[in-house]
Amino acid sequence: MKIIGHLILLLLAAGSVPAGHAVEAGMCRLLSVSESEKLILISTIPDKTKYLLDAAAAKITIEGKPAEFKELTSFSIIRVKWNESNDKRNGIRLDGIAVEIEIDPPKNPQPQ
Repeated sequence: MKIIGHLILLLLAAGSVPAGHAVEAGMCRLLSVSESEKLILISTIPDKTKYLLDAAAAKITIEGKPAEFKELTSFSIIRVKWNESNDKRNGIRLDGIAVEIEIDPPKNPQPQ
């Protein structure tokens, strides 16, 4: 009887956790950064689909080195891996939660 109770608890717990899967977006255009809420708005390249992501807990690297969230504002092209979700924060529906943000700036920047 005790084993059945544990199995039921496991099944209930598995069903109550939202099943979001990881998305490998490749290259994305960084459209907006909210430093106060730690949110980012991105669009995928080339189809331009927009996603609003929670990036508060994301691992951020620039050229393979750890970076701070505020440094994102200096870049327009990033690579993002995130988990899809339909969470809400302050009444705003999020498309997912960023897990990893990688930035590899171009080696030869265009002259202005």
